Amino acid sequence: MAQAAQRLAKAAVAKAPQLLSAAAAYSRPRLATFWHYARVELAPPTPVEVPKAVESARALLRAFRAGRLAQLSVREALRNGLVATEVLMWFYIGEILGKRGLVGYNV
Repeated sequence: MAQAAQRLAKAAVAKAPQLLSAAAAYSRPRLATFWHYARVELAPPTPVEVPKAVESARALLRAFRAGRLAQLSVREALRNGLVATEVLMWFYIGEILGKRGLVGYNV
């Protein structure tokens, strides 16, 4: 049994460089794609985008007050609900990370 374990360990050590190079070759294009989109999507808003966002929020409030909320299609309502849920989940995840635990704060 010990000999089999030694043979297995030697085989693993012999194939480790091959496996690492294969893993690097596999992940390189995927990481490049990830970084491309991360630079675009995770960048903070530019000064030009801030007034557009404020106006969009005002338009949403005007539409809500005018009662156009009832005229949304099911697809639009579902999409808006999913976006709101995503924002809430990021808030909750940030809270969990900030307090370094699921329950209570360490005061």
